[in-house]
Formats: sequence, C-alpha cells, structure tokens
Amino acid sequence: MDAREPGGPLAWRDRAQEALGAARRRLLDLLRPVPAEVLATQHSPLMSPPVWDLAHVANYEEQWLIRALGRPGLTGAATDQLYDAFRNPRKTRAALPLLGVPEALAYAERVRGASLQILGGLDEAEVERQGELLSGGFVYGMVAQHEQQHVETLIATLQLVTSAWIEPPGGALPPRARPERTREVHVPAGPFWMGSDHPWAYDNERPRHRVEVPAFFIDRFPVTCGEYAAFIEDGGYRRRELWAEAGWAHRQAESLEHPLFWRRAGGGWERRRFGLWEPIDGAEPVCHVCWYEADACARWSGRRLPTEAEWEKAASSTEDGGPRRWPWGEAPPDAGRANLWPASGRPAPVGALPGGASPCGAEQMVGDVWEWTASDFQPYPGFRAFPYAEYSAVFFGPEYKTLRGGSWAVAPDAVSTTFRNWDYPIRRQIFAGFRCARDA
Repeated sequence: MDAREPGGPLAWRDRAQEALGAARRRLLDLLRPVPAEVLATQHSPLMSPPVWDLAHVANYEEQWLIRALGRPGLTGAATDQLYDAFRNPRKTRAALPLLGVPEALAYAERVRGASLQILGGLDEAEVERQGELLSGGFVYGMVAQHEQQHVETLIATLQLVTSAWIEPPGGALPPRARPERTREVHVPAGPFWMGSDHPWAYDNERPRHRVEVPAFFIDRFPVTCGEYAAFIEDGGYRRRELWAEAGWAHRQAESLEHPLFWRRAGGGWERRRFGLWEPIDGAEPVCHVCWYEADACARWSGRRLPTEAEWEKAASSTEDGGPRRWPWGEAPPDAGRANLWPASGRPAPVGALPGGASPCGAEQMVGDVWEWTASDFQPYPGFRAFPYAEYSAVFFGPEYKTLRGGSWAVAPDAVSTTFRNWDYPIRRQIFAGFRCARDA
C-alpha cells in the first residue's frame, strides 16, 4: 500500500477506499465456495470457527472506522465483548453465541457501507482534528491490513479442515524452478536503516532507526523440502545435541518427527494440502515447521537462523544503507517478483522468482513462507504504542519469536520488508519456514 500521493490532507482517500475494497473482495472470494457448516465449525483449538473471524473483522472496522471517528456505532458492548480476541481465547470461541454465517456477512456489509459513507464525507478540518489517526489515512490502512491478515488466518484454518473437502485456494501453477546458483550470499558489515516511516506502517515497525550489523552470509533461498527431508533422514529429530532445551522437551512431548501435514509414502514423503495428499516437491520451501524445528535444522547444517536485523538488511538494504520497501525496489509486487495471495496456493520452487532478488542477491524474501528469525519479538528503540497497546506492546518479550517476509497466503497489501510478524516458537499451523545464516 502506498498512501503518499500528493495533494493535501485527503489525498489518500481514494487509496483507502481501494485498500478496503481489495481486502473485502479477497475475504469474500475465499469464503464463497466454503460450505456454511465448515464456516460455523471449530476445526482446531488453535483456530477460531471461521465465522468468528468474519464477524470480528466487521467489529474491528466498526470500532475504528465508525466509533473512533466520533460516529454512533451499529452495535454495542455485547458485540464488542463477543468478538474481543483478548477476552475470548481461540479454544473457547466455538462455545460463544456467535452470529450465524448469513448474519455475520450482513453485519460486515452494514459496517462497510457506513464506514465508506464516513470516508466520503471527511473534510480537512476533521483530518486535522483527529491528528495521527487520520494522518496519511493511517487508520484506514490499519483496518484494511487487519482484514487481509484475517484472510491468511482463514486460509490456515481451512488447511486444518478434515471433515469436508476444501478446494485449494489459488490455482495457477507456480513458476518453474531454475537451477540454483550459489547456496548463500554475502552481506557486508555496516549500518542500515531498519524499520519504517511509511504512513501505514504499524507501531512495531517504528521508528526507523540506524543499526550496525557485522558481515554475514545468508541463504539465497529458503530451506527446501528436499533439504529438510535430508535433515529428517539423518536423524535430526532424534539428535538431542541439535535442539534447544525447550525445543527438545517440546519435540518429545508432542512426538514430533516431521513437519505438520507430512507423512511417509513409500520411499518418500507426502503432504496434505487442503484435504489432498500429494508428493512433496523437493524444490519448494519447507512449510509448517515451528521455530524449534527450524533452529534444529539450521544447527544440523552447521549454521543458524538469521537475526531479525540481518534478515531485514539482506532483504532491503542498498550499498549506502538506504532501505527499500520491497527487496527489488519501490514497484509493487507482481507475479514475476513474489508469490503472494491469490496466486498458486502453495510456495513457489526456489529460484522461480529471480526478479524479486534483493540488493545482496537473496531471493524469495517476500512471499512463499514466513521465515523464522533468531530474534525475540521486542520493541525498537523509541517505540510508542499506537493507536492501542494490544496490537504489539502486550506481545513483546521472550515468549514470542519474530517472523519476516510473508507467505503465499499473504496479500500484497499486507506485507513489506519491514513488516513484523510474531508467534510462539511451538506454532506449526502457520505458513512458516526459514532460511539459514552464518557469521562471515
């Protein structure tokens, strides 16, 4: 998203309407073919019933694009409480008196109509009065990205469905792989600008600040299914010395032997993709591994996971330390640069997208799979929570690891080289993989 069009305090209005529209189209396109009973069912305690996410998106929009802008809401405290993610842990949401699928869709439509009417009626005086909330159209970018993030959450939920056949999202075949070049690329020592000052950047991406990073090597591509299978076959899940203490305890408690959705088939491996079992493609980035698995595999290879600063520098920093919004520059993503939603419905084979290379030569750093980093999710120096602490601040600490780069299930509007994701190191249902690094 780019909200920097010239033309005064409301120059971003058309872009905001476009972003909201794109998010809603993707949401409805995803849900339209899914049976109502699937949308109303909780398929895992890790994920909400899809209908909860649908109404939550609408309620979030009502709170921020209607009530926060001083207009009367369409619902009240009871609805807010029902769709409050902090009040209601995911495993409890199926027991709530949720709106049905038709009612949730109707609620989302009513909210969208009201919010667009408010957007169309904004004037420069109100923009000035609201301050940061409307500066550059921030709150509209926040709401649009929130909806796009829930599209990915819903895709991850549908991947867990076993009670019905779900047509895999996407459909176009990913680009073909090309022969790999060098395994890794060198990133020289020096400072770079980390973070973002983009008008629609989240609070945890701010402020942009100078970071000094020693020289290092990083994988040109994410670790592939074939490489990860070699880790398994070499006893990677049985070798205690490869695992962090907490990771080994988790591996034993959960009897982990391979990535989520994998199974042995003959002399090789298959993976389940939206109800269909298919042979793994050894050239695809491995997906559905937790942080502990990624860390153990990196150690097995004689390397380590990159820090968050190393990852961002490799993804975007130019020779003078200047940042890029995307690895390839400022042009928005397209099918030749990044594999993002709604393209193929799976990671693209490594080497398939040379047009998306970063200045140092690393490829596929945006799209395909989220990439675990070595770093805990922590605030940047000078961080200030805005517009609410529950987006980022309550998650800072060693309990969460940072992920970067997005996945094939992320919309182009909802990711960049500075976007920060985070999750518990045990999570595997998310579309996460990794690449390795080492000191120079």
